[in-house]
Amino acid sequence: MRRLMVTSCSVLDVPELGPCQVRDDQDILVQDGDIAWIGPAGTGPRHPDAEILDGSGLLAVPGLVNAHTHSPMVLMRGAAEDVSVEAWFNERVWPMEVNLTPDDVRLGAELACAEMLLSGVTAFADHYFHAERIAEAAVATGIRADIAPTYFSSSGREALERAAETAVALHGAGGGRVRASLGPHAPYTVDEDDLARIAGLARETGLRVHIHAAEHLEQTTSSLARLGVTPVEVLERTGVLDAGALIAHGCGITEPDLPRLAAYRDRTAVACCPKVYLKHALHPLTPVRDLLTSGVTVAAGTDGAAGHNTLDVWEAMRLVALTQKQAERDATWMTVSDTVRVATRGGARALGLGDRIGALEVGRAADIVLMDLRGPHCRPLHDPVAALVYSVRASDVRDVVVDGRVVVRDGRLLTADVPGLLAGIEARASALLDTSHGRAVQHYDP
Repeated sequence: MRRLMVTSCSVLDVPELGPCQVRDDQDILVQDGDIAWIGPAGTGPRHPDAEILDGSGLLAVPGLVNAHTHSPMVLMRGAAEDVSVEAWFNERVWPMEVNLTPDDVRLGAELACAEMLLSGVTAFADHYFHAERIAEAAVATGIRADIAPTYFSSSGREALERAAETAVALHGAGGGRVRASLGPHAPYTVDEDDLARIAGLARETGLRVHIHAAEHLEQTTSSLARLGVTPVEVLERTGVLDAGALIAHGCGITEPDLPRLAAYRDRTAVACCPKVYLKHALHPLTPVRDLLTSGVTVAAGTDGAAGHNTLDVWEAMRLVALTQKQAERDATWMTVSDTVRVATRGGARALGLGDRIGALEVGRAADIVLMDLRGPHCRPLHDPVAALVYSVRASDVRDVVVDGRVVVRDGRLLTADVPGLLAGIEARASALLDTSHGRAVQHYDP
């Protein structure tokens, strides 16, 4: 039996509802990847064979969940700035993606996994090409992942079947840490026949669907003009919502969409990635308050680093809180506890793991992050939960445990050769940005 004892730490309790609380001077016993006991330091079961992780002076929090990203897009970090959303797709990102090889995707995914683990992200939902190479990176680095192979209808029905076969093959890799979803890109790039086929495959295989939908209001307006229905209605009538869906962005979700989503609240979630909306000057934002009031799960995500620049969920959750207060004109809305909940329990539910991760409780998987809140930017520490939302930096992460395994110790990643990885990426960097070939993986015209 594998055992780990995290000693003498404070523990953040994230309840389903209500304020988060901190318990001081606790031990956490982990056995075979699960939390077996939490209690006052020195009072619990003694196991001389247990690995010890000293948590003195640190705060143990549930591992953060990045509920929507495109991990290999770290390779395009900073290469598509100060442009409209149309130019971002058509002139920068989609032409650059033509250059990516499977080996590039593996390199980018491994760098992304390293960045996320070092910043306290223990699980992520990915949507990209060459999904098998992303899974390799996740397995190697020890992170938890849900990976959706991207599909466009322009690729043809055979590509759809291959993408589904890939997802089925990946599901359960890494001792169960890697799961898979089906990944139709969006209702404007995947036709309704294909969406219906994907929904059927999801029901047959038990997988869920990860899709961009109603990314902004213009997409909803366009869908109404072309089809007479909103993107959310498309997802409903093709069976995608019934199969279970993680919807990326949802800024164009309208009031009539809310009861449709609420009808599938047990298997539907929306990932909010506010930094990219701000950068692309998109309005409105994800209607977080309306969704939560309707019982629909909301989670925090970063989107890809070509838009968000980092995969830092601390930054994403902070922006969720700030933008929602501004959008609602209500300083009392999106409390610090609610914000932490979105990035932990909300992310867990978005990945279909609501009963396994997202909180530090006996019986759940041991995805644990030890935070050092002793830096001057967090002091004096009147409210540790407020510090987590508004003060901490990714560099405040000291130790990270995923599935009971220590993958970051004292700020150092134990599962990847980061300098070697960066050297390999630098050797490819300039070639990846070449758009002179005049091609693109798709044309953005929703």
